[in-house]
Amino acid sequence: MQLSQDMDMQSDLNTDKLNWQNYISWDRRLLALPLLIVIILPIVNLLISVIPLDIPLWERIWGTFLPDVLWNTLRLSLSVGLGTFVIGTFFAWLISTYDFPGRRWFEHLLLLPLAIPGFIMGFVFVTIFEYAGPVQTSMRNWFGWERGDYWFPDIASPTGLIIVLTFVLYPYVYILARTAFREQASTTLEAAQSLGYSSWKRLLHVSLPMARPHIAAGVLLVIMEAMTDYGTVSYFGYPTLSERIVVLWNTSFDMSAATQLAALMVVIAVILIALERHLRGQARYYQQGGHGRRMRLKPLSGGQRWLATGACTTLFGLAFMLPVSQLVIWVWKELQDPTVNLLSESMLTYGRNSLILATSAAVVIVLLSLLVAYNNRRGVSDKHHRFQWLTRFMTIGYAMPGAVIAAGVLIIVNPVDGAVTDFAAEYLGWVHPGYILTGTIIALSYAYVVRFMAVGFNSVEASMEKIRPNMERAARTMGASGWRILTEIHFPLVRMGMVAGAILVFVDVMKELPITLLLRPFGMDTLALRTYFLSVEGWHESAAIPALIIVMVGLIPVFFLMRVGQESAN
Repeated sequence: MQLSQDMDMQSDLNTDKLNWQNYISWDRRLLALPLLIVIILPIVNLLISVIPLDIPLWERIWGTFLPDVLWNTLRLSLSVGLGTFVIGTFFAWLISTYDFPGRRWFEHLLLLPLAIPGFIMGFVFVTIFEYAGPVQTSMRNWFGWERGDYWFPDIASPTGLIIVLTFVLYPYVYILARTAFREQASTTLEAAQSLGYSSWKRLLHVSLPMARPHIAAGVLLVIMEAMTDYGTVSYFGYPTLSERIVVLWNTSFDMSAATQLAALMVVIAVILIALERHLRGQARYYQQGGHGRRMRLKPLSGGQRWLATGACTTLFGLAFMLPVSQLVIWVWKELQDPTVNLLSESMLTYGRNSLILATSAAVVIVLLSLLVAYNNRRGVSDKHHRFQWLTRFMTIGYAMPGAVIAAGVLIIVNPVDGAVTDFAAEYLGWVHPGYILTGTIIALSYAYVVRFMAVGFNSVEASMEKIRPNMERAARTMGASGWRILTEIHFPLVRMGMVAGAILVFVDVMKELPITLLLRPFGMDTLALRTYFLSVEGWHESAAIPALIIVMVGLIPVFFLMRVGQESAN
């Protein structure tokens, strides 16, 4: 009788526990769902707004510019993808397989071009290698040549644009390929070597197939970056889908055509994201051999060792040292002019605007990421997994062009502002009520959250997943509230992840062009916009000051990435 009562009591306790856990699960869902809706609403609303399709508008677009723009976008993306594949994979294999003078330094130095935005690299390269630039001028002075006596590639061309974006984006492929080559077990490579495979055959028939998912994922990231770029293609005068959306919206004021193109880019981006996720999933299979003994570095001898060092030096020199050195020279020349003041009121204003926007976006995104990641954690016996995949939709904005995000946000805030102004005019008697969202920091910050939520969320979630569930269970059994668990257990343990996420968001907002250009309050220019405007107008020396500041800030996450890579290698 007593045993039966005890079993009934235990059953009631288990039922109460399950109900409590279900309540927690639904509470998490209800808390994450509004954030999810708010963040993905601009993209979803953008797709809905073009249904049904405006056939006459598409016929007009197709008959005027769309075929050329589609071809330009495809050619640029595939060319840059191919260039980064060759450069990133080759140098990752060289660094991971062989030992030569300076290898340990170049392993990290080849990541530094990540800190240079494409539009900054673009105007620096054009200025250096154009006809009136220092390179061709020196050649004419040395050899006594005149115009037409020699041939020199036109850097201000589609080929030059491809070269610039390749130098900027190859680290995406390099770092993923280097990781894949490092994780390959030595037994497989030694077996190929025992069968008489040369170094090139081992690379082509063994290492590359095993690293294929990593490399393909990196190339797809590069293709998305090239497809969504605005500042570089705009500077080179190369019309792509992303550039054309900004032109239609900000210059031609053809909102309908811009919205249609933005929806098209959303569809393309979703396809690329799905493909990248698929390849990332395949990478787990190919890495299973990485738990074995790693292949020892093979020392190069004779001229080969210096050839490898020279190749790394050339890439590092062209992709980082050359543009940074030129920026430093221009800044030095500018500061020699007594009329130029580095701490002028205008420069301080641009810096303050960039600091305010980047800091506020970083804080908001990291706090939202912490809240979503915490509420996405499962309880002890929580079997409800289906809701968690919804949080992944919040990160979709990072693969979208800034112009698409800006268009989606404007489609949302414009009707809200219209309704508010109509209400204020009709019921409150205001003659000229102003907009509360359009052209304000609120709309701009909202767009930053949609665009860069993935950066903060992935960093915070990675740190959150390292926390053992037993810690949360023990705290709940002791009666701790969810807020106390978040602030006293999770927050201290994910603090470094939050800092890393905040740094990455801060740098991305500092470099952002199309969102800031389309949504900023009137007259609120940033360092990135100032750099872009001056470079387009040909004031390269004046543009060097804000450009160098952006590059220096961009080095922060790269150094952080170097430190993480060094710790993982050890």
